[in-house]
Amino acid sequence: MSQVNVEKNTLRQPPAAKTEQSPYLLLFIILVLAAVATWIIPAGKFDHETRNGITFAIKGSLHEVARSGVYPGEIFMAIVQGVIKAAPIIFLILFTGGLLAVIESTGAIATALNSLSRSTKISDTRIIIIFGVIFAILGTTGVVQNSVVAFVPIGLLVARSLGLSPMIGMALVYLTCAAGFNVAVLGPATTGLTQHLAQLPLFSGMLLRGITCLLFVITVMTYLIISVKRARNNGEVRIEQTAQNDESLTITGRHKLILITCAATLIVFMIGTVQLHWATNEMSAMFIILSIMVGMMGRMSGSAIANTFLTGCSQLVKGGFIVGMAGAISVVLQQGNILDPIVGFLSDLLAPVHPAIAAVGMFISAALMHFGISSGSGESALLIPIFSPLGDNLGLTRQVTVQTVLLGEGIVNSISPTSGVLMAALATANISFSKWIKFVAPVVAIWFAICVVTLLIGVAINWGPF
Repeated sequence: MSQVNVEKNTLRQPPAAKTEQSPYLLLFIILVLAAVATWIIPAGKFDHETRNGITFAIKGSLHEVARSGVYPGEIFMAIVQGVIKAAPIIFLILFTGGLLAVIESTGAIATALNSLSRSTKISDTRIIIIFGVIFAILGTTGVVQNSVVAFVPIGLLVARSLGLSPMIGMALVYLTCAAGFNVAVLGPATTGLTQHLAQLPLFSGMLLRGITCLLFVITVMTYLIISVKRARNNGEVRIEQTAQNDESLTITGRHKLILITCAATLIVFMIGTVQLHWATNEMSAMFIILSIMVGMMGRMSGSAIANTFLTGCSQLVKGGFIVGMAGAISVVLQQGNILDPIVGFLSDLLAPVHPAIAAVGMFISAALMHFGISSGSGESALLIPIFSPLGDNLGLTRQVTVQTVLLGEGIVNSISPTSGVLMAALATANISFSKWIKFVAPVVAIWFAICVVTLLIGVAINWGPF
């Protein structure tokens, strides 16, 4: 995910967040431990069958094979193999960063939000609903991810103009965006990646995922509306005149055209995925095309478009290559023939458990792991190779298995002290982590309940296509 710079006169830069532990270090430690495990755990393999082009392990077919321990030099070869194997997804992630950089360099998103924030004719409730819808869409499509930090000042400005606390301003942007991003109905770097690893059609299962996202967003909107009304009833509102009538932030017809084009392209791609079975390669190509179109509409030169696109790509190198790093762990486990025995052990352990309970357990496991691996794409690349066959053996559909990982990652994003994005946003709003946790706890608790219900429904209806 990327923090892409916006035009100098658009938004002030947030203060730097504290240095966080690199997820690469943790993944490398896990990689080394996986290699050591190939010399300890007895090797074994499942027999497999292919149905409709999808490979499934045959339950109960695990058998012992010759040990093939991974040597130290092969650990680094596994990293290379992991990156090569994940190349389509890595390039999709990089091209996402390139597109976002071009869009943001035109100032279309920032000016639209600034124009809205300066409006004095909209009620509290309407402001919350408008911001909620906008940022939920930006989050669930992956348009605004790490770069949400750059929009926090807009939320603070709106809150100040309404006489509300910075906490409301922070939540108005960050929490509404998280409501969309945490479910990621059309997020290429989250849902797209995870479904690709599980061999699912891109963005399949959209209906139930969309309903879950809607419930997440409604929860945040309702909570903010209640919080604002409570603040006004308690006399905590203090109007401050902080008008910033910067004409350079006025939205123009060109900005509107750019936003309409982006929305139209998103609709075209949704139709393509459903009707024409488009996947990651088509999405990457559309991102390139859209980058060129947006750049031309923004009156950027050819060189400026190319340079901005590449700058955006460079911002997502960390997030892209972490997929390959996590994939290296799967390569080592498979090369050492211990992935299947691990899955078999977990399957036997959970065999007496109802599939619905197993799904909830996998969801909680993914959530706990996300505190250590703050990268959603990295965690997906690590867990899906294990969770997919495990879910198959436990009677879960691949779609349910994917959702256990996605929701596990998402539920933690707004409360994890290891999240660089959250800590940077809190620093921007000058809010302590403890106060944020106290404020957001009711929302996260409701989200947790929604996640559990979603998974139970998914198990009950055999959420597919498979």
